[in-house]
Amino acid sequence: MSGAQRLDKWLWQTRFYKTRGLAQRMCAAGKVRINSQRVRKAHYALKPGDILTFPQGSRIRVVRILAMPERRGPAAEARLCYKDLEPDEVTREAPERGDSGARNNAGDTP
Repeated sequence: MSGAQRLDKWLWQTRFYKTRGLAQRMCAAGKVRINSQRVRKAHYALKPGDILTFPQGSRIRVVRILAMPERRGPAAEARLCYKDLEPDEVTREAPERGDSGARNNAGDTP
């Protein structure tokens, strides 16, 4: 779990993207940054200590690479390969409006 690894493979093995092809498309579109530099090549060689910034769903993820995974294993194993650098209040997603289950029915019932 050391040395260098392709950017697209690392993003896939650490379960940030469901397919390696999706990780490649994100790189080609210029949506991934390594150490604040935009990268358009999926074959960029990552190494421990690099800082990645990339979109995942509606969030922007910022992670520091700690290790190179040997396989695409379970999520718990993948989390050992990076450190999340997002502030705690950003990583906790607030429920969207209307999702709380409680509804204001004032005026609807007698």
